[in-house]
Amino acid sequence: MTATFSAPKSVRLQIGVFGRRNVGKSSTLNALTRQDFAIVSDVPGTTTDPIEKAMELAPLGPVLLIDSAGVDDEGALGAERVAKTERVFDRVDVGLIVVDSTLGASAWGPFEEKIADELARRAVPALVVWNKVDLAAPDASAVEAVRERGLATVETSAVRDGSGKSGSPKIREALTRLAPEDFFAPPPLVADLIPKGEFAVLVAPIDAAAPKGRLILPQVQTIRDLLDAERGCVVVQPELLTAALDRMKTPPALVVVDSQAFGTVAKIVPRSIPLTSFSILFARRQGDLRTAVDGARRIAELAPDSRVLIAEACSHHATDDDVGTVKLPRWLRARVGETLRIERAQGRDFPTVEELRRFDLILHCGACSINRRETTARLARAAEAGVPITNYGTAIAFLNGILERAVEPFGF
Repeated sequence: MTATFSAPKSVRLQIGVFGRRNVGKSSTLNALTRQDFAIVSDVPGTTTDPIEKAMELAPLGPVLLIDSAGVDDEGALGAERVAKTERVFDRVDVGLIVVDSTLGASAWGPFEEKIADELARRAVPALVVWNKVDLAAPDASAVEAVRERGLATVETSAVRDGSGKSGSPKIREALTRLAPEDFFAPPPLVADLIPKGEFAVLVAPIDAAAPKGRLILPQVQTIRDLLDAERGCVVVQPELLTAALDRMKTPPALVVVDSQAFGTVAKIVPRSIPLTSFSILFARRQGDLRTAVDGARRIAELAPDSRVLIAEACSHHATDDDVGTVKLPRWLRARVGETLRIERAQGRDFPTVEELRRFDLILHCGACSINRRETTARLARAAEAGVPITNYGTAIAFLNGILERAVEPFGF
């Protein structure tokens, strides 16, 4: 597998496909990917849970396509499917609204308006795909309703495109125009903190949580960011950090450490050398570092009966000394009290606004496995609930008494 196809989800353009049941969402995706990865059937509600497909889509590059259940699904089970579809809105960079041209004037109605409203509320660009135009031209009144919303449109036939293996060139071209500018020029992760030609030292503990034979995702992305920007890096485990610093003729421009080794490394790195963590770097790029810093300081206000949510974006298997399930709870209770109530959320199961209101603080992971849009959506949800939120790196820096030093490289 090439590096392009193994790009993490967080750096892929995430494209959500929305619409009513049986309008041709799955067929459109199959045509777009030139693969039969989504089940197609005349039975309404064939797609239940959101289905993801990571691929290279020229000329966009690495993308993540998300096929969702119909927003008009019915019954108790249908309501659960719709709820899962609604969560997809928080993470997509572009939305495709697939419309069935054979429905005439009713092709664009309340369901499509709701999809458009949800995308607009999140400032997500939308593309209306008039599907099945081989059977009927789009109705003039429906076209006018879409035009009044100022939405981009294309006309296509998923069946025709699929049989011809064309890959829906009209949709690809439109997606290229709609893709956010920062997708083509993403903000730097760390390179802007280091002068060109200078070096950073990355302290990367190899423990049970590290995948066998590989580095963890934040470390890999940081190394790539430095190399792309013509900056150098030295990667060491904590035990070799002192030797590495002694052998460098010129001090590094920055030392970046895995958050759980913050306390140990801070004692080794001279105060004259800037120090931060991988998690704090991601707090800056993925969301809002100021929010994370303010949230970390709220740890001082926790009481023994406070309730804390520890949220992780991925669903990795926890090890015996996992930072989210073991170390952070241990460190927090050592500071606040053993009766501190801690709950966890993992993967896509980030709580609703109402559910978040039960908590006094949210500790989120570095969010290296999700994109910036989903991260900021979670921050917005926490703000609406009135609950402070921070991330692992800033929280651990605070608990080690070095928060001010850890955020100095960012001008705090």
